[in-house]
Amino acid sequence: MTVDVLLQQFFNALGLGVMYALIAVGFTLFFGVIEVVNFAHGEVFMLGAFGAMVVGTAMAGAGVEAGSVTYLLAVLAIIIIVGALFGAALEKFIVAPMRGAPDIMTLLITLGASIVVREAVMIFFPDGRNPQPFPQMIQMDSFNIGGALIKPETIICIVISAILISMMYWIIEKTALGRYIRATAQDRQAALMMGVNANRVFIITLILGSVLGSVAGLMNGMSYGIIKFNMGFAASIKGFAAAVVGGLGNMYGAVVGGLLLGFLEIFVVSFLPNGSSYQELVAFLIVILCLVFRPSGLFGEKAYDKV
Repeated sequence: MTVDVLLQQFFNALGLGVMYALIAVGFTLFFGVIEVVNFAHGEVFMLGAFGAMVVGTAMAGAGVEAGSVTYLLAVLAIIIIVGALFGAALEKFIVAPMRGAPDIMTLLITLGASIVVREAVMIFFPDGRNPQPFPQMIQMDSFNIGGALIKPETIICIVISAILISMMYWIIEKTALGRYIRATAQDRQAALMMGVNANRVFIITLILGSVLGSVAGLMNGMSYGIIKFNMGFAASIKGFAAAVVGGLGNMYGAVVGGLLLGFLEIFVVSFLPNGSSYQELVAFLIVILCLVFRPSGLFGEKAYDKV
């Protein structure tokens, strides 16, 4: 195995891993703060990709140069708004009315919401049943690093993910909002007695997690050039698997779990015979092994370390 091939696969795995990490951080925020396993999270990933496609195509049609910095930043801003609106609507109409209900009921209603959103896109989006071509967001040639050709989309995705995860760290660890989020995650009743507005924390948490999911959808479209109405299902399974590996409720564990899953998938596809046939099994196998041998995840030993 040559060095350039290893380097090529390293960057491919890193680009895939950071996308899974963004989805996993959303799952772990929802579980750690709101104590909800939100299976509608995969659909904000899909909506982010479709929203980026619609906005990018419209902007190109209006004369904005595709691939320019202005073009990419405008699409990113719209996708952030899409994610925020989805998260706010989910909290108001799905999660909040079920607060206090058995956990299985909340899980089922988020699963039902994901099916409704997915089927609505399939039915009402023009030619929604078929794969959709994703517009080219940047006009740059691939980089040659150590003999490996690295797509600029991969570098952009890694940079965007690093910025978003750093911003999440700053919000959680360095701001008053982060203290409220951590207090609510560690002891909701105590936080309420100290004057924390738990309802506001819940909606902000869903907004933050959903924004990360929608940006991950944009990254998926940039990386692969094709998006599908049902792409959110696989993304939610893999994001949840990454969160379980890291330890549900631990944001930093979710990042590590996402990177680990991305590297394992690329390893399976690239280095095992007929590896692509087993790619989808990796996430399920990881979850099974983790639940059997490490139920709390890699970083989930202490309940008070959530978020």
